[in-house]
Amino acid sequence: MTDATETEWLTVPELVERLGQSPSRVRRLIDERYLLAARRDGVLKVPAVFLREDGPLPELHGTAVVLADAGFSDQDALEWLLGVDDSLGTTPIAALHAGRKSEVRRVAQALA
Repeated sequence: MTDATETEWLTVPELVERLGQSPSRVRRLIDERYLLAARRDGVLKVPAVFLREDGPLPELHGTAVVLADAGFSDQDALEWLLGVDDSLGTTPIAALHAGRKSEVRRVAQALA
């Protein structure tokens, strides 16, 4: 996974089905940055890699808040999370899945 074009994207209805949540709850997860979403082909979508089996990746929310505090728009944050970061040697989202939350957030803070 090196860029957004290689990522599986899920629509709100797909997230509703996958998470067993209402559409309004899924939208709230996006609004509150527990998930980040982007419009792709005019449809709001979330990268599947932002999820675990039971819900949003817990480390994503705090990282998204750090990025917002650093001046990133949600779109910029999403692109950074999916792109390879040289200092991490992988994508930030892959590093979060690997348990490297503190390292990812340090890098994010340094981007401010």
